[in-house]
Amino acid sequence: MKKNALMLPVFGLVLLAFACNTKPTGEVNKKLEGKWQSKDGNTKLEITDKGFTMDDGKPVTEDYFVKKDTIYTSYEGSRPFTKFAIKNLDDHKLILFYPDSDLVEFSR
Repeated sequence: MKKNALMLPVFGLVLLAFACNTKPTGEVNKKLEGKWQSKDGNTKLEITDKGFTMDDGKPVTEDYFVKKDTIYTSYEGSRPFTKFAIKNLDDHKLILFYPDSDLVEFSR
């Protein structure tokens, strides 16, 4: 019984340590937010704090979240998520790997 009572605080401290060491995605989201246009001009992408809108002739707004270097989108909460891997991101350029492995370059 004493052993279990000691394990609970230790377990809580371990969880707290992991929570404090994870990088918040807020920094990445702020760089992503804005209006982007593909290099060929065929696709527009608008990312806000609430939505991911891709317009390649027919705009569709999806919910999204970012985990490490991947954007996960979902239309009205449906699953599985669509994954877009971020290859490069700076203030003026965004390069994404689409789910079908196409590489698309966007700029502001």
